[in-house]
Amino acid sequence: MRDALRHATENPHTEPANDSTPRCAPANFETLLRPLSTLQNPTPSATPAQPSRYDPPSPRGSRLLNRLSIILPAKNEAAALTTLLPNLRAAHPDAEIIVVDDGSTDDTRSICKSSGVQCLSSPYSMGNGASIKRGARAATGDILVFMDGDGQHDPADIKRLLDQLNRGYDMVVGARDWGSQAGVGRGLANTLYNWLATRMTGHPVLDLTSGFRAVRADKLREFLHLLPNGFSYPTTSTMAFFRSAYPVAYLPIKAATRVGKSHIKPLKDGIRFLLIIFKIATLYSPLKLFVPTSGVFFLMGCANYAYTMYAYHRLTNMSTLLWSAAVIVFLIGLISEQITALTYRRDH
Repeated sequence: MRDALRHATENPHTEPANDSTPRCAPANFETLLRPLSTLQNPTPSATPAQPSRYDPPSPRGSRLLNRLSIILPAKNEAAALTTLLPNLRAAHPDAEIIVVDDGSTDDTRSICKSSGVQCLSSPYSMGNGASIKRGARAATGDILVFMDGDGQHDPADIKRLLDQLNRGYDMVVGARDWGSQAGVGRGLANTLYNWLATRMTGHPVLDLTSGFRAVRADKLREFLHLLPNGFSYPTTSTMAFFRSAYPVAYLPIKAATRVGKSHIKPLKDGIRFLLIIFKIATLYSPLKLFVPTSGVFFLMGCANYAYTMYAYHRLTNMSTLLWSAAVIVFLIGLISEQITALTYRRDH
């Protein structure tokens, strides 16, 4: 043993002949001497080009198959869909196109089938807004484009809406000019709505009732429960976006004459459109409507009091009634403001 120890001391690099234990390979000194910067920042490989936000991603797992969904509410619009659907498919071959059939009695379903377009049919008419909600729930894209199925809107304008949406907006609305209005009466009514909405929101509202719009799906679905089943869904969605501080933009468009007969009834829907004025206020800031109204009642009471005091030297019941109305209207405005705040509150 003493001889073996002396041999190991004199020959430290000599390995025992019977040692079969595997040993590590000698270190690569070129790798060790390589500059630290090259190890921390290796040469980058070629980075593939990022796809456009509107290109459909590859179908893996549960990922969305379509980045863009086009939704068309339709009720007996077969004549217009015959031309519109092929044009839409040619302009956006990768988009998901959904026609929401609102209880049509014509060939809407067969035309959708022949065009390779998804059709959601209802057994009876539920309304334009109901079709919008059904289409938004069924769409798989994260960008939604809504357009009428009567042929008024040009499919070529969709790209313009998407380009504007890509500049940081959450909703882009196609704004019709005066020549694109359905008539003088409708044009005057829309002008009144636009003016009132502009005053309420503090932002230019160029077309409050336009049904041609592009919107981010996750933002719109926050307000689906607010949308009515009738024709005033554009008003509700626009004011909801303004209230929630989601950027909204307007893009001038030309709307063609619709194919077929309009489904809007002047008397019945005219009364409904009058309610839009009140909906505009209650959806955004009720106090902006109720406070001025309360002020008018108060001033009328003061004017009546001044007249009766000068003429009859007494306070009349009318002045008291007007002042009471001013207080009641103001209190209703306060309550409405609280209800509106609760409506838009989101629990995370």
